[in-house]
Amino acid sequence: MIRQGGCLCGAVRHEVRGGPLRVGLCHCADCRKESGSSFVSFANWPRDAFSYTGEIQTYDGRSFCPRCGARLFCLHDEEVEVRFGSLDDAPTRLVPQYEIWIKRREPWLQALPGTGQHEEDRPKR
Repeated sequence: MIRQGGCLCGAVRHEVRGGPLRVGLCHCADCRKESGSSFVSFANWPRDAFSYTGEIQTYDGRSFCPRCGARLFCLHDEEVEVRFGSLDDAPTRLVPQYEIWIKRREPWLQALPGTGQHEEDRPKR
């Protein structure tokens, strides 16, 4: 499977191949600020399953389009974390397996049934 995505203006495009390693939601203060939303939905893939074209800017590990400001992904040495909203196809059919930083989750949001719940970051494996 290949999933493609990009920014709002189209200057940056990206692609991931295969299934994700994990899928989650984050309610931390940084994700709330950078997204302008109550949480961020994301999926992680191996770095070698990811490619992009176009110019990006990065702030504190978060990559975005310098032209339109759309948040896209976080590049790590071995993985890439892709924001659901940057993918072309919606719904993505990606189902979160866990939620992190639930101590910052809005009280009107319910825990997703069947997901791991972590007060802060999930344990590293």
